[in-house]
Amino acid sequence: MRTEGEIATNTDPAGTWSLVVPLKPLARAKSRLGRAAGERSRPRLALAFAQDTVAAALSCDRVRDVVVVTDDAVAGAALSALGARIVPDAPAAGLNAALAYGAHAVRTPAPGSPVAALNADLPALRPLELARVLDFASAFPRAFLRDAAGIGTTFLACAEGTELRPAFGGRSAARHLASGAVEIALPGVDSVRRDVDTGEDLRVALALGVGPHTARLEAALPLTPDR
Repeated sequence: MRTEGEIATNTDPAGTWSLVVPLKPLARAKSRLGRAAGERSRPRLALAFAQDTVAAALSCDRVRDVVVVTDDAVAGAALSALGARIVPDAPAAGLNAALAYGAHAVRTPAPGSPVAALNADLPALRPLELARVLDFASAFPRAFLRDAAGIGTTFLACAEGTELRPAFGGRSAARHLASGAVEIALPGVDSVRRDVDTGEDLRVALALGVGPHTARLEAALPLTPDR
């Protein structure tokens, strides 16, 4: 579990970056995790992951605000309480449409904002590691970070005057690279790469040190091996 000092108060409320975090309705989220945690616990874990992700992101001094795109009322209320802005998934056309819509919602009142998409399932996310990723991304029109498996994407950023052009899902790292986005090649940012889809993913995240919402819930939910 992270210490209190690792989730510090944002010292730069003006920030620079707006983050867009997409979240499925909890009843449908993290379907593969049900094998290890049980179907009844799966939606609660999905919410805990999102809470820890959003809390850590808002604690990063490079982040101005976090926009969560979701139609889930329970998740919306919980994440709004942390300080996120909730935007309904008006397109209702999948992950990439939700991300593009979230980026549009950010830029409607602030056209020059740099925007980054961030996965909602990063329970071990550390603000300082996220700051390093954002600093790297700021030097390029578009940049992305591969997930821990090296296949997917956990982070995609676009600078002022550049469209996000998200291509998440499956082998998204290859698609983002082919689209011209620069790959972020930084050591020591494991917490930004470690998304959680399976019980084994969660075990690795726990070893890194998860946030308080995931830690409290996991303590009451012994995991079984993935099948």
